[in-house]
Amino acid sequence: MADKYILAIDQGTTSSRAIIFNHEGTIVSVGQKEHEQIFPKPGWVEHDPIEVWNNVREVIGLALTEAGVNKESIAAVGITNQRETAVVWNKETGQPVYNAVVWQDTRTLDIITELAGGDLDKGAGRYQDRVGLGLATYFSGPKVKWILDNVPGARADAEAGKLLFGNMDSWVIWNLTGGVDGGVHVTDVTNASRTMLMDLKTLSWAEDIAADMTIPLSMLPEIKSSAEIYGYVGPEGLLAGVPVAGDLGDQQAATFGQACFEVGNAKNTYGTGNFMLMNTGLEPVPSKNGLLTTMCYKIGDQAPVYALEGSIAVTGSLVQWLRDNLKIISSAPEIEELANTVEDNGGAYFVPAFSGLFAPYWKPTARGALVGLTRYINRGHIARAVLEATAYQTREVLDAMEADSGVKLTELKVDGGMTANNTLMQFQADQVGVPVVLPVVAETTALGAAYAAGIAVGYWQGESDVIANWAEAKRWEPKADEAERERLYRNWKKAVTKTFDWVDADTKE
Repeated sequence: MADKYILAIDQGTTSSRAIIFNHEGTIVSVGQKEHEQIFPKPGWVEHDPIEVWNNVREVIGLALTEAGVNKESIAAVGITNQRETAVVWNKETGQPVYNAVVWQDTRTLDIITELAGGDLDKGAGRYQDRVGLGLATYFSGPKVKWILDNVPGARADAEAGKLLFGNMDSWVIWNLTGGVDGGVHVTDVTNASRTMLMDLKTLSWAEDIAADMTIPLSMLPEIKSSAEIYGYVGPEGLLAGVPVAGDLGDQQAATFGQACFEVGNAKNTYGTGNFMLMNTGLEPVPSKNGLLTTMCYKIGDQAPVYALEGSIAVTGSLVQWLRDNLKIISSAPEIEELANTVEDNGGAYFVPAFSGLFAPYWKPTARGALVGLTRYINRGHIARAVLEATAYQTREVLDAMEADSGVKLTELKVDGGMTANNTLMQFQADQVGVPVVLPVVAETTALGAAYAAGIAVGYWQGESDVIANWAEAKRWEPKADEAERERLYRNWKKAVTKTFDWVDADTKE
């Protein structure tokens, strides 16, 4: 099978990509297309599921064309996806009942507050010992409840068994395998663990929690492992008949692609947001420091592997905001050049709590703040503050992860688009105080999904092949003066407090 390839579909927050990998785990071709970000109200973020699916089909064609191959050369398809984005659709028509409600969306604040007994500070942990997640607007279960409560006719159709729910992986797989003509309605354990509806120990839906959220069980996809054959591409697709055999949420896929198979191995992905995962082995580790307990992966019939996760809502998307909303830069890569026009942040700190604060604070009523401003501050200082915000938030999560796990990291594996920014990566190493290491294939999210699919069909033998393929491309060593490093971090922590509890009766969207 080594003369064949694996195709991974990476359905992300801002774009969909199809990437073809060879047996050495290197990229053969890429197809990519962005989709519209829809912001109907402050705090609301949506995607059009039909646009996303059409883009997925298009990028598959682009990747096949660039590689000069057809379906006969593809051994399997793997899926990875933005995880907590909720789609509800009619299984008889194939049409979504509403736009996809994106993981960054905060409209479910009233729902989670009600589930918490009216006080999120006291009741956010209601289900945490079972699902590993505190009540937050982040997760997809409450988003489904919002759709059923607010879209005319949706609840009646759901109770009649006509509607299906899934994160984006389920939507893509259902369409890929035939849609209304026999598409399979599945998800994997990693995606299911992001709904607030799956019991981490039994790996099954928690019926009582679904009832609390008034979500009919008939809507929920069948939970599968991360690597097995779920079905085959439908007859209308360019990949007709090819097995669909891998499925992981994007951050778990990156963890797999980074070969984090030993307890204590960790990676940090720099994308729309930042997500650090640490492998904790065969038992879920509860967090006392604001992290999530989540699935890491499950390969076929093997035992499930768990992880601690630190989720940061806004990192790369802050650069996009600077580009699209403020027009300070015209393309994302320009931010590094602009930041390097100044020597430091000039005293400015940017806390991007656009969707509230995720780990380690979990404050949905926080909102973004740019503090420490004087007449001295210019565009360069703001650009540097934007980049530094990513590094400070990562350090907060790393500190929490070390406290929860008792493991002191000796290096931080990194991946994702922002790793191309040398200034950021050096500042990151300075802040965390350990080397930051980038692999040769930085597209580890798609690579992890490819590995899962390839292992399922025997293209790769298992984790040993992933380890053998992993190689270091670049390393940033910490260089900062210790006193200056800590001064900057203290001021960051002070800046964060200025964002707390902004949303109230006067400001609530």
